[in-house]
Amino acid sequence: MAKGKSRDISRRAMNFIILLGILSLFSDMTYEGARSITGPYLALLGATGATVGIVAGLGEWIGYGLRLVSGYISDRTGKYWTMTILGYAVNLLAVPLLALAGRWEVAALLIIFERMGKAFRNPPRDVMLSHAAKQVGRGWGFGLHEAMDQAGATLGPLIVAAVLYIKADYRVGFGVLMVPALMAMAVLLAARLLYPRTHEFEKSSQKLETVGFEQTFWIYLASVALIAVGYADFPLVAYHFSRAAVVPDTLIPVFYSVAMGVDALAALLFGRLFDRVGMSAMAASAFLSSLFAPLVFLGGSLSFALAGMVLWGIGMGAQESIMRAAVAEMVPAERRGTAYGIFNTAYGSFWFLGSAAMGILYDISIPSLVAVSSAAQIAAIPLILRAGKRPGPA
Repeated sequence: MAKGKSRDISRRAMNFIILLGILSLFSDMTYEGARSITGPYLALLGATGATVGIVAGLGEWIGYGLRLVSGYISDRTGKYWTMTILGYAVNLLAVPLLALAGRWEVAALLIIFERMGKAFRNPPRDVMLSHAAKQVGRGWGFGLHEAMDQAGATLGPLIVAAVLYIKADYRVGFGVLMVPALMAMAVLLAARLLYPRTHEFEKSSQKLETVGFEQTFWIYLASVALIAVGYADFPLVAYHFSRAAVVPDTLIPVFYSVAMGVDALAALLFGRLFDRVGMSAMAASAFLSSLFAPLVFLGGSLSFALAGMVLWGIGMGAQESIMRAAVAEMVPAERRGTAYGIFNTAYGSFWFLGSAAMGILYDISIPSLVAVSSAAQIAAIPLILRAGKRPGPA
């Protein structure tokens, strides 16, 4: 009888994870499709190159910084569903509204709102996902979610590209994205009705009263910061491919799609490995991703560039699955929203600083860029393994 009840709970948990995966598929289809054309759209509305860069950077900075606030509020209020729904509504509906923007200032504001919505909903959503993933394996649960997420991230830009090929109108491209946006909201509301109390997937025998986080969490956060600092953002990679004539301009989006596909597969593979061997799986992914920079920036050939993008995709897949799963293993449920907020804020901040440093180093010395990228990620490995050996409060 008990086994039958346990299987039923696991089945319901998996169904919830799949629902959130479908939600992420449609939502990523919406905003990643938009992000593929916001740069040229702002330029069409009269924005300068500097304005485009500032808007993009400001949006990302706010998008990560607000996660600290939303994570804390979700823990204090327990309104995980309310905050998730509100965040998704702002995140998704800002995209089709871009079709109505007649000035670049309005479009820029909507782009920032989209990032703010994502910041508001991510920590509470990840807390609910962590509850369900407890039943099926945290690595597998977060890995499956990331794989479906990246499927949407791959399809969205392709849909927009097809619309632009047929209509050659950015406004129509943004308007079409209303369809996946509405589908995402429908899935979200269905999930809310079917699973109103996700905390029941992870019942604990006693409530832990803590005033801070275990040292394990901070050691782990230091390793994440090093990985973020050493990871070159794709715009810089694409810039190098084009400037050095390593990859034809027409193939650069294809290389990005390949990386996104590898990202999805890596999330599944390393998620399973995490459930079996723990933090060693993350250490392995950090070592593999540390090799992408030499291949991408120094390889000088199409085949080396492609191999580098495969390793880049492996690192991204592990970052979006194992990293989130590890936080859930280290932090008790009642503090997890705050932990995800701190984690995302630190990750985004150090990613921003690392991207700026990489851009500066690119103009000074590409070998120095490669050295810093690889060294930072390799330096994270001992910290990852140390965090894996220290018991968390759960």
